[in-house]
Amino acid sequence: MSYSEQTNEWIEKRKQYIVRGVSNGNLAIAKEAKGATVTDLDGEQWIDFASAIGVLNVGHSHPKVVAAVKEQAEKFLLPGFNVIMYDSYIRLAEKLSEITPGHHEKQVILLNSGAEAVENAVKIARKYTKKQAVVAFTNGYHGRTNLTMGLTSKVKPYKYEFGPFAPEIYKAPYPYMYRKPKGLSDEAYIDYMIEQFHDFFISTVAADTVACVIMEPIQGEGGFIVPPKRFVQAVAKFCKDHDIIFIADEIQTGFARTGTTFAIEQFDVVPDLMTVSKSLAAGLPLSGVIGRKEVMEAANPGELGGTYAGNPVACEVALAVIDILHEEKLGEKAQALGERIKKHLYGYAEKYSFVGEIRGLGAMVAVEIVDEQKAPNKEATATIAQYANANGLLLLTAGVKSNVIRFLAPLVITDEELEKGLAILDRAFEEAAK
Repeated sequence: MSYSEQTNEWIEKRKQYIVRGVSNGNLAIAKEAKGATVTDLDGEQWIDFASAIGVLNVGHSHPKVVAAVKEQAEKFLLPGFNVIMYDSYIRLAEKLSEITPGHHEKQVILLNSGAEAVENAVKIARKYTKKQAVVAFTNGYHGRTNLTMGLTSKVKPYKYEFGPFAPEIYKAPYPYMYRKPKGLSDEAYIDYMIEQFHDFFISTVAADTVACVIMEPIQGEGGFIVPPKRFVQAVAKFCKDHDIIFIADEIQTGFARTGTTFAIEQFDVVPDLMTVSKSLAAGLPLSGVIGRKEVMEAANPGELGGTYAGNPVACEVALAVIDILHEEKLGEKAQALGERIKKHLYGYAEKYSFVGEIRGLGAMVAVEIVDEQKAPNKEATATIAQYANANGLLLLTAGVKSNVIRFLAPLVITDEELEKGLAILDRAFEEAAK
């Protein structure tokens, strides 16, 4: 794609002043954005199927979000909650306690990023249990800080040459229904994976040394892998039976993305702790840990926190986002949007041999791209993403083997925006078939 002289100047400055370690799937320069459409400096429009990697469930610049920012910014920006309190932090903590699964007493800490939420969830679990080991799952992703890199599975680009990582981190096996061994029924495979999970605590780490198990209800960067309900329930039961804190990482799955407020609800499991971020504050830096009161209050004053944690502007936006979720019935919209995207992808499955499994919950949808032997097809995946990102559609890949196209369009996307985006996607798939 050719850019204007103005845009090219910015691209050159980006190369000069910004580290190349920060990747860019698209080289256009955003000027403004509304709903699911981004307009660049050259006046070109981009349909957003990425949502800043799952941040914009309520879309770009929702009027109620903008109003919340303006109103709070005129009052104050950051007095520092640990210096002097402000009510938006407390109101948001109360609201998060109300809308997260479980009727037990809860407490909340607000932070800045998803990785920071995960780190604090681990700290809290260790403090409460007086144990050190942490168990995550293969193909999982939990962040790019030192501790969370240790929890994350994919080596390149997230972990390569950045070690050593935090100790006492272990990776348990995770079910991948599309990749189950030939000859095994679904139920037999689930039984096998549950047995493998139990055996993991015999062969790899003793359960009585484990502080917490952290699980994404749907693996995000791993390729939108949806675990069987029975497996998730077995993990939660094992944790309960062995005094291990079960943490649901809802950073990408939360706030109506999967059709329910939180994805873990669809597995009929109540976690001990939950991490949230991304769509919590519609683009402003904010995250949180919500959990059982007896667990959360284990830490002493001063042991948790951060300078910018729970910024009041972000808190007011988060409160507005929660209102929008209910007022605009975004859970129902997520279900409808997901079905429309899946139906469109099933059309590709009839047409292209490289279309593998189509999966997801709600509007968290993915398609796995494969070759004739069902092996990961990274090249075709890259062709689709590159064509889309050069022709008006912001599109993301995923998967440990980089062969998954994922869809995270804003839940408020209009029919017109969706159809325009799918038309570009059609041409991208045609390009990959050449």
